[in-house]
Amino acid sequence: MPYCGPNRDVVVMTRIMGRVNTEVDTDQEADPVSTDQASGFDEALRERLASGVDVARSAVEEFATDGVGEHLGSVVEAPFTTTHRFASDLAGYRGWYWACVLALVPGGEVTVDEISLLPGPGSVVAPEWVPWEKRIRPGDLGAGDLLPPAEDDERLVPGQLLTGDDELDEVAGPVGLGRPRHLSREGRSAAAARWAAARGPDSEIARGAKHHCGSCGFLLPISGSLGAMFGVCANEYSADGQVVHLQYGCGAHSEVQVATESTAPATEAYDDAAVDVVVLPQQLAASAARARGAAEAQDQAGETGRAITPDQV
Repeated sequence: MPYCGPNRDVVVMTRIMGRVNTEVDTDQEADPVSTDQASGFDEALRERLASGVDVARSAVEEFATDGVGEHLGSVVEAPFTTTHRFASDLAGYRGWYWACVLALVPGGEVTVDEISLLPGPGSVVAPEWVPWEKRIRPGDLGAGDLLPPAEDDERLVPGQLLTGDDELDEVAGPVGLGRPRHLSREGRSAAAARWAAARGPDSEIARGAKHHCGSCGFLLPISGSLGAMFGVCANEYSADGQVVHLQYGCGAHSEVQVATESTAPATEAYDDAAVDVVVLPQQLAASAARARGAAEAQDQAGETGRAITPDQV
């Protein structure tokens, strides 16, 4: 049975002049060929090849006793040939199709040139081949796993031996003295690119931050040349334990301050001890009547020359 190899090269069943050909690459796309009158491949030959559906089906069914579906069409891919395609009903080959190439020369008969089982649109095929050394991805390393670097790893360069001078060894330690290998320029550049992409000045959170990590009290400096660009965040509410660019920033900067005034609306105060004096309409009417009576009494007293006391009103 045909199968799909690691490079999407399908080992197909092909019959050419009595021989079996298994070197067919399905990634190669053939361009349709126009009728060439000068070569003898005229329209008559083209029509005869296109009408050879039964010949192609019989050849495919002879090769594969079952699993041959409906005719999907034909196409001219080379002079004096036509490829007929049939749906494949084989279990496990959803989306594949049978291809039968018919050949015809002037004055000859239609012959079967090639039979293949090929993947079509939507078919299930093997993924692109990935070399073993490139299959490891960040985060794949687990407890107990070993991942030795390659001998020619460009990220590393040979280190230096200890000199025996304690003061010199202490100063030279950060640049790789005493270690068999340390980061090369390429290794440092690659690390800087990764770190800047994850938490650099162009990230969304950094663009919206007022303060940057370079002035933050939670930043731990790192030694070496990369210390001029990066540090380690020690804020548990931010990028804790992560390398950050000095121009990175967030809302948890050590110098962030916010207004402490209460934003709750002030309510109107009420004095429960105050007394509101209310004058009823009846009282107003009685007071007005007494005032009129007093005025009339004064008028009468003026006429008689006798004073009227308030009790007489």
